[in-house]
Amino acid sequence: MRLRNLTSIALVCFAARTACLAQAGPAAENEADSATPTITAQSTLVLVPGLVRDKSHQLICSLKAEDFVLTDDGIPQKIRLEQDSSSLPLALVVCIEGGGAAADRMGHFAPLMAMLDAVAGGVPHRIAVVGFDSSPVLVTDFTSNNDTAEEAIKALITDNNGDGGGAILDSLSYSLDLLRKQPPQFRRAILLISENHDNGSHIAVDEALRNLSDSNTAIYSIAFSSTASQAKHELAKMSDPNPGPAHGCFSRNPNDPNVDLTRSAAAQDLDCLDQLAPPLALARAAFVAIRGALQKNIPEAAAHLTGGEYFTLGNQKQFERDLLAISNHISNRYIFSFQPQSPHAGYHALKLSAPNYAHLEVSGRTGYWAVPAATRPSSAAPR
Repeated sequence: MRLRNLTSIALVCFAARTACLAQAGPAAENEADSATPTITAQSTLVLVPGLVRDKSHQLICSLKAEDFVLTDDGIPQKIRLEQDSSSLPLALVVCIEGGGAAADRMGHFAPLMAMLDAVAGGVPHRIAVVGFDSSPVLVTDFTSNNDTAEEAIKALITDNNGDGGGAILDSLSYSLDLLRKQPPQFRRAILLISENHDNGSHIAVDEALRNLSDSNTAIYSIAFSSTASQAKHELAKMSDPNPGPAHGCFSRNPNDPNVDLTRSAAAQDLDCLDQLAPPLALARAAFVAIRGALQKNIPEAAAHLTGGEYFTLGNQKQFERDLLAISNHISNRYIFSFQPQSPHAGYHALKLSAPNYAHLEVSGRTGYWAVPAATRPSSAAPR
C-alpha cells in the first residue's frame, strides 16, 4: 500500500478559513467525544435526511413536517422535522481513491482543495481525509483547520503513487468507523470520490451493506467508470454464491438438499418473499434490490441508501459545479427523525414522500439496519 507514505507528508500542514450557503444560525461545537450508538431493535432514533426539488431542480425548503409521509417497511411513522439542522456542527470524511482506475484522474480532483470551505459550510466542523488504493489510510485525522485538510488532499493528489487496487467498501467502512467516534450532536457525512466498482476489498458485501445502513451518515459520491474487464472481474468476486441463512428459504448452498440450483436466485427470492409477512417481505425485497445495486455501482447505491447524492465525474468545471451542489444540499436538507416501535432485527426499507406535492421530486434515505438488542454495545443509547 504505497499511499501509507502520505500520513507523514500531511503532518506538516497548518491555518484555517470558512464560507456558507445555508439559511443557518450559529451553533456551538461541543468537544466532548462520545461514541455513536448502534440502531437496536429496542431503542433507537433514526435520522432521515431528505431533499425536495421542483422540475427545474431548484431546492424547495418551505415544506412542513405534516407535508411528508415516511414509511418503515411500508408502515407510516410518526416523524419529527428537526429544526435548524443546517446550523448543527458537521463531521466530514473526504475519502479519495488514489489507486486503481483513479491514478490517471487525480488531476481532476484539484478543485476540491479550493472549495473545501464551501463543502464544509459556515458551521463548526471537523474534516478528516482518507486515501485508498488496495486499503485505506488516514492521511489526516479530524481537524477544524481547513488548510490542514487541504494540504492533506494536495499531498494525496501530488503523490499519485497508489497501487492497482480500489477497495471502496473497505474504505467506506473505515470512514464510518472514524465518524462513529465523533460527538453525537454532529451531523456526519462522507464525500467519496472513486470509481464505481470495488477492486480489492476484503469485507463481504452483506457486511458492508449493514455498515452503510447502520449509521446516520449521508454519503455524497462523485464517481467515474471502472474498466469493463475490471468491473466484470470484481463483480464476480463480490457475488456471494450462498446468500441467505444456511438451510433457510433464501439459501443457495449447494449442499442443502432443499435448494434447487436449477432455478434462478431471483425466482427463489420471489417465492420466499411470498412466505413472509408483508413488512418483512418488503424489507427483504428492498435488501435484495440494494444489494444488487451495490454490486453494480457502489458510490451510487451508497448515496441513495444513506440519503446523500450521486454525481458522475466530468471535467473540472463540472466537478466544481457538483461540489457546489453538494455544499448547497448538505446545508439545505430536511432532517427527519423517528423512533421505530419494536422493529424487527435486520434491514428496513424507508420511503419518504410528499403526497400532496406530486409535482415535486422528493428523495431521502432508503434504509437502515436494526440489530438485536442483545448485541447492543454497552455504550449504546437511544439517539
